[in-house]
Amino acid sequence: MNRNPTSMRATRRASVCALAALLAAATVAVFVFAPAPATLSGPEPSSPPPAKSSEFSRPADWSPHRPAVHLTPAKHWMNDPQRPILIDGVWHYYYLYNADYPKGNGTEWYHATSTDLVHWQDHGVAIDKYKNGLGDIETGSAVIDTENTAGFGAGAVIAVMTQQHEGVQRQSLFVSTDGGYRFKAYDGNPVMDNPGAEHWRDPKIIWDDARDEWLMALAEGDKIGFYTSPDLKRWTYRSGFERDDLGILECPDLFRMSVDGDPAKTRWVLAAGGNGASKGMTTGTVYWTGDWDGERFTADRDEPRWLDSGADFYATVTWDDPRQDDAERLASRYAIGWLNNWAYATKLPTDDWHGGADSIVRRIELRSVDGEPLLVSQPIDALDELAGDAEVRSRVRVTAASGTTLPQPKSDAYRLRVELDAASGANEVRFRVKEGGGHFTTVGYDFVHGVAFVARAADAAAERMPAVYREVRTAPAPARDGTVTLDVIVDAASVEVFVNDGEAVLSNLAFGAPGANGLSVESLGGDTELRSFRLTPLAIAPIERHMKQAPQGNGGSPGKPVAPAD
Repeated sequence: MNRNPTSMRATRRASVCALAALLAAATVAVFVFAPAPATLSGPEPSSPPPAKSSEFSRPADWSPHRPAVHLTPAKHWMNDPQRPILIDGVWHYYYLYNADYPKGNGTEWYHATSTDLVHWQDHGVAIDKYKNGLGDIETGSAVIDTENTAGFGAGAVIAVMTQQHEGVQRQSLFVSTDGGYRFKAYDGNPVMDNPGAEHWRDPKIIWDDARDEWLMALAEGDKIGFYTSPDLKRWTYRSGFERDDLGILECPDLFRMSVDGDPAKTRWVLAAGGNGASKGMTTGTVYWTGDWDGERFTADRDEPRWLDSGADFYATVTWDDPRQDDAERLASRYAIGWLNNWAYATKLPTDDWHGGADSIVRRIELRSVDGEPLLVSQPIDALDELAGDAEVRSRVRVTAASGTTLPQPKSDAYRLRVELDAASGANEVRFRVKEGGGHFTTVGYDFVHGVAFVARAADAAAERMPAVYREVRTAPAPARDGTVTLDVIVDAASVEVFVNDGEAVLSNLAFGAPGANGLSVESLGGDTELRSFRLTPLAIAPIERHMKQAPQGNGGSPGKPVAPAD
């Protein structure tokens, strides 16, 4: 949801007591290495070069914090992601964009495409703000109306989103007949007029196969409202899911998934952006599993779960792949979030663009963990296209004595994967990433409490940030079969940590000193055993910047009257 950035403040979350002195003087570790094994279609005519021929260092004329593998605009401001749609093998993705920042407010939908959700091309603004008298263009969702339920033609791309004018939020409809490159406003807007609510925004729309109708989840303050429609224009209120402990809810999502990939065992998932102050969390994406009966959502448990426990994963959208069969579409989805936090969104040390970045795209599954369904997240396989030759070690012992640093990254972005022996005698192990010039970000594991954590109080931006930025972010992560795994994606301005195959995730902005990219580790209270260590460089995935428009015609994917669908 677009907001006035200067008015937003997030809240702190509690940190583990064992981390209270995280930045105090600590003993530098020494490592004993065992011998290492020798391991190591769309409308646009151009495609990215193969990873093997790609550069692993960002171009010299890029600003210090421009990401190597994360999506950002060339300039100006970005925030909320909008769910991608697939047309002729090409993902069409939109995000909120403000070309008038910081002097002017109001967002519009900016358009980018990709065939692999790793390499991106941008195409400029797809839906302009302040053109139809109803205000700017805010968060919503796009669908492909393959059966012409709305009457704009089979295969029309239809976007329904919030417009806000003089503080009043309404839902409007826009139509694209050129494959999602440019949209026109519907003459009958708004399709949903405000009933007098202060917060009434961020419609998320899917096709309900079981009932042959469109289904909308709408953020209404401390409630998610549910609406249905036969044609995307006329909407009927069905029920609401209310909370009094998560602040103002935003950016809802509603979808169905199979548990452990079994299509005979499915649950509905309701997700939303929330404020976790009352639960010792920051703002982020919460979710519940439960049932949707066509009228109301009933949660399996009252307490929400968090899709990501880091400080910077908000306005999340998820989607499936319509090229897969029904069972595959139920088994996994993609997800992407806004890698930023309203508590400091306008204070980041970037000059050529503002608003942070998008997270890497993840694959999410609904897995039985400790007897309950849990959304697990992992980097998509396509990220491996960027991988270079890895430095691999096995049976690494990290001792509490002074000595040597780890093998050093030779790329601006990289992937660090380690397996920790849960029986290690240490209290904690801490990896320092983006180290140099007296600054670093810490990724660690607390063996005593079974908690993974990220701390950035010593990073290069910490001193200029609000106190909430410097708080330690934690996630419960008990060992599995005697092992704890950390899969860490490090880029020029971010660290994303996937623990135990994605049972816990911590995504955070993180800023190093210009050019600093050191990596080291320390073990506190005893020795840490690393069963394995793998450091993989990631090639640069530069965004192809151009304003080329697609040929006329749509060519939407065949199937049900929505893409993506449940």
